[in-house]
Amino acid sequence: MSSAEDLNNKISIIIPVLNEADNLEELLPFFQKIGEAFEFELIIVDGGSKDNSQHLVSSNGFRFLHSPRCGRAFQMNHGAAAAKGEILYFVHADTRIPTFFHEDIFDALEDNYDAGCYAYAFDSPSRLLKINSWFTKFDGVLSGGGDQTLFIKKAVFEQLGGFNEYYCIMEDFDIVRRIRKKYRFKVIPKQILVSARKYETNSWLRVQLVNLLVFGLFFLKIHPLKLKNIYSKLLNYR
Repeated sequence: MSSAEDLNNKISIIIPVLNEADNLEELLPFFQKIGEAFEFELIIVDGGSKDNSQHLVSSNGFRFLHSPRCGRAFQMNHGAAAAKGEILYFVHADTRIPTFFHEDIFDALEDNYDAGCYAYAFDSPSRLLKINSWFTKFDGVLSGGGDQTLFIKKAVFEQLGGFNEYYCIMEDFDIVRRIRKKYRFKVIPKQILVSARKYETNSWLRVQLVNLLVFGLFFLKIHPLKLKNIYSKLLNYR
């Protein structure tokens, strides 16, 4: 590739959803606008929504797939299997990425990285959340969560076997950990915008403590179903 334009039709954006119509109403026009200058594939993978997600996606001319099983790992793997692009970019429905994301991805690939993510900021003025987001620009053991998005060469994704569907939670940290063992991983210091809705329905301290607990149990290889149950019981949002 000799320029960012060479990524035309080579990036497949994959977004897993479950009743995310409100976010899609805001997100899809953004991708329509980007599509005027840059060609890409957008795949929305549904896990059994009861809202009008399918109508929104189809009416905007994007691909809408029904995953045979609900769960981000299943949905993202399903989307990746159908993707035509050489680069896969996994994004959450409540995340807002930069207009020129493809240029950032191109730069990372040109620097011989195989995969990567963004730092992020919350859509909240909270000073405590600003502290949280400041740490996401560093490449460490706790970086690489799904909120940071994930771009990866499709060939590398396939060599890794995709997302491990054993993980009904923490699937993002699992794959990033496996990427780092064999490939070069880049944290782009530019900030994307992520939703603070989890913090808005729980206290900042409560979310921090639950996250630390779940991370610790994850590294101790506690079964993911137990982790998900703990997360669901202690927090009002997943």
